[in-house]
Amino acid sequence: MILAEKITLLRKKAGWSQEDLAEHLGVSRQSISKWESAQSVPDLKRILDISDCFSVSTDVLLKDEIELEEIIPAYADGSLAGSGAENVLCGKDADTPPLRQVSMEEANDYLAHKAVSAGRIALGVMLCILSPVVLILFGAGQEAGILAITENQAAGVGILVLMLMVGAAVGLFVFYGMKMKPYEYITRDPIETAYGVHGMVAERLNGYQKAHTRYMVIGILLCVLSCIPLFFTLILNAENVAVVALAVSLLLVMIALGVLLIVRTSIMMEGLQALLEEGEFSRENKDESRRNETIMGIYWMSATAIYLAISFLTKRWDMTWIVWPVAGVGCGILAGILRVVRSKE
Repeated sequence: MILAEKITLLRKKAGWSQEDLAEHLGVSRQSISKWESAQSVPDLKRILDISDCFSVSTDVLLKDEIELEEIIPAYADGSLAGSGAENVLCGKDADTPPLRQVSMEEANDYLAHKAVSAGRIALGVMLCILSPVVLILFGAGQEAGILAITENQAAGVGILVLMLMVGAAVGLFVFYGMKMKPYEYITRDPIETAYGVHGMVAERLNGYQKAHTRYMVIGILLCVLSCIPLFFTLILNAENVAVVALAVSLLLVMIALGVLLIVRTSIMMEGLQALLEEGEFSRENKDESRRNETIMGIYWMSATAIYLAISFLTKRWDMTWIVWPVAGVGCGILAGILRVVRSKE
């Protein structure tokens, strides 16, 4: 008995149509028809799925000399011997929809788009952090008499550059957010990867692990050490406004570079983990992440509104940049609280 005949017999004894089997194997009805007519042969992953589906070994399926009736007599009398196949299809409840499958081509396209968007989104975050630098330098230069412009002119140029940089960052966030929209199901919903995809992604993850660790360490060190120039300036020459402004600008540049590395490598790692359904993208965490996205979105919109409101009301753009690092720390605290709440539920 060949494989095509065995698939047909198993399906009929279970009382399923070709559509039923196709739905629960995540393939088309045409594929089932071709298998049963011996026009094509299922790939290795599908053979394993069929084996699990009907609780028979792959040897029984693949060895032509083995007859189903000889191995499992229950099939001869037209039943599945209480295997529960009338209520359970392929290890799933009958009402459970099949998981969306990610092919090798889709996985490669997703990772390629993720690599591009990671760099652009990280650039957008860096632009937000650097946006007050021109305002700080122009304001200090005007006050110290280095720049022959009025206070209003210095503020006007600085605010203009700030708004342009923030606008460019928002444009990057929106554009590349839309670019990744077709792949949103990978990070939000349970998925099933085609044969070979898991191994390919796992190999990439192992190869990227060292680089990820290196980028994270460098990024964190830049953020931690960014305060050193400002501390030295305050100790040695705190009266010189221009020098202090330069130190603050250097602090922001170091933070921006550190955050650039952290954000970029984190997004790259997230893409690999999402395909493997590991870490924060395990099936258990995906349901929770959909709820947390709304909370985090509200949080960062509120932080932006607070930053702009304080800056316009006080006109101290040279000081209100502190809102961003505080918001970053607060984001980590909020994420921790959400994890604790989830663990207690």
